[in-house]
Amino acid sequence: MMSTIIPQIIFFTVLSFFVIGGIGSLLFRKNDVLANRWSSFFAIFGSVIGLFFVALIIINGYDISFSLGTLVLPLFSVSFHIDKLSAFFIFIISLISLFCSVYAIGYVKHFYEKYNIGFLGFFYNMFILGMLLVVSSSNWLLFLIAWEVMSITSYFLVIYDRQDPQNVKAGFLYLIMTHVGTAFIVLAALLLYKFTDSFDFRVIQANSSLIPLSIKNIIFIFAIIGFGTKSGIIPFHIWLPDAHPAAPSHVSALMSGVMIKTGIYMMIRIFLYMIWPVPVWWGLALLILGSISSLMGVLYALTEHDIKRLLAYHSIENIGIILLGLGGALTFLSLNMPTPALLSLTAALFHTLNHATFKSLLFLSAGSIINQTHTRNMEEYGGLIKYMPYTALFFLVGSMAISALPPFNGFFSEWLTFQSLFQGIALLPLYEKLIFILAAGSLAFTGGLALACFVKAFGATFLARPRSAEISHAKESSFSLQVGMGGIALLCLLIGLYSGHIAIFLENIVKDLEVFKNTTSFMSVSGQSIVVEKGFGSVSSLLFFVFFVLVIALVIGVIKFVINRNQKIETGSTWDCGTDLAPRMEITATGFSRSIIMIFRGILRPSIQHDIEYHDAQSRYLPKSRTIIFGLHDVYQSYFYQPLYKMINAISSQTKKIQSGNTNAYILYIFIALIISLLFVLWR
Repeated sequence: MMSTIIPQIIFFTVLSFFVIGGIGSLLFRKNDVLANRWSSFFAIFGSVIGLFFVALIIINGYDISFSLGTLVLPLFSVSFHIDKLSAFFIFIISLISLFCSVYAIGYVKHFYEKYNIGFLGFFYNMFILGMLLVVSSSNWLLFLIAWEVMSITSYFLVIYDRQDPQNVKAGFLYLIMTHVGTAFIVLAALLLYKFTDSFDFRVIQANSSLIPLSIKNIIFIFAIIGFGTKSGIIPFHIWLPDAHPAAPSHVSALMSGVMIKTGIYMMIRIFLYMIWPVPVWWGLALLILGSISSLMGVLYALTEHDIKRLLAYHSIENIGIILLGLGGALTFLSLNMPTPALLSLTAALFHTLNHATFKSLLFLSAGSIINQTHTRNMEEYGGLIKYMPYTALFFLVGSMAISALPPFNGFFSEWLTFQSLFQGIALLPLYEKLIFILAAGSLAFTGGLALACFVKAFGATFLARPRSAEISHAKESSFSLQVGMGGIALLCLLIGLYSGHIAIFLENIVKDLEVFKNTTSFMSVSGQSIVVEKGFGSVSSLLFFVFFVLVIALVIGVIKFVINRNQKIETGSTWDCGTDLAPRMEITATGFSRSIIMIFRGILRPSIQHDIEYHDAQSRYLPKSRTIIFGLHDVYQSYFYQPLYKMINAISSQTKKIQSGNTNAYILYIFIALIISLLFVLWR
């Protein structure tokens, strides 16, 4: 008993730092500088202690459960359970919060005297606190309170820049969708309580055999809708591309890199912990959802010119990739194949970690750009590498990582995901094999399109000539922003370099789950290489790193000792064919992605508008300018949400007719309701 007291004290110390940071920011709200420093200081140190807490849990193998006792409500207890899986998600929250909080010290300054910094600091710290409580709660009622804290505080962060009406609209949509999702989560929790007579996660797990299969299927659907809405799974994603860009960039990094993973955590906790065993179709359904989300997410990202919306759509893509690993794990386990299931879930957790790092880095880099250019439209960028070289480097690292280019971390988790899908193709019966082939093909398409998308994003943002006057006034961001971005960029490289050891470490976390006890490992590490069982596949991070360094050294050597050797360099005007070079001669982000959009026009349904300006009415064959505008509507909004909205609106219009204002009619309604209730009781 005494051995767990110290971790409990440290855990509550972590929570208290964020509480003090939030309340203190509120108290110092009249002093922008003090409120910002107070908020950032306590968030930084809370995150550092959180990392120390995770190390203590993992190294000593703690699996701690503790409660503060039952409060007024007999079913509600402030109870926590922190095993290795919880500790892993606490690690991700603390790690990304640390760098985002360092970044915030300098980034928040542009809000001074414009908005209340104390409120920003309060909601920011409470947001992190809510996420920590979500992944450590072991009682449904406490979990739902923590879920609401996380959701409400993130809503206020989304609408923080409230002078832009689009941000307020995005926040409203987020609020609606998150509470629709919460309603389904509550229904799932109530069904679990009905058959296990408890809201405690461990009691539910012990009595899971009492839950009929039909009820489990309903719980699965409710959980997918509830947690899938928070995670941004298609088709429940419509809030995400609007809400994530609206928030301050360090908050966008946390929402996209961390918050959406809380839905993944709870799916793992429910499907593999509370109500196991589950039918095989659950895993296959997740594979299909993951395939659709990954492919459609990257396609929508390709169409975007708003840099933060582009990144938000890539979060949908990467959640889809994580679902491929989770779906594979559920499928293998349901077919009594725990060894490949272990590989699949390890790949899912690995990509969860990797996405948290490179997506946070990209959002922080985007915030650095927007802070200097005052626009999110990539069409107005260009040539920023000359003015913001460090930001360009960090964005390039994030772009390579998210595009799964070695030696950065994104490559290795996607490679593991491919290996798990290949195992399904090799080992499973025909029906399941076809689903795995579909998933592998979707992942391959996703990887290629992601690379094309970030070639567009990096090229349109940093290369060529500036396309607006704002660019010439841009300068490199302040030191705290560079530290926040640089720290995560270094992590992307280090995680890639030590990917083999990290994969084994994550495998041990997966083995801590009851369903994987005594499961044989499917992979091993030889030096810096990951080797899948029986030579099925292997990859060396060290070899990729050495090759990467050699290529860079070769390029520098050729430039320095071959091209420039004994040559006098003169700078002169570029030959312009007799006309002035202008930004309109550059390929735009629209022009770059046009061909890909047209290939997938059957899915994306783009609308094309041609605007032509002539010199005069007589010179119709010699236009002055041509403009092509791509319009794109989310097919899920057009074919699902808008018809649903119209149907609900029509039903509401008919329903309001019963509000006649006649007291006798209302008494009649009550009488009919009582009769129906009595008949129901008699029938029972």
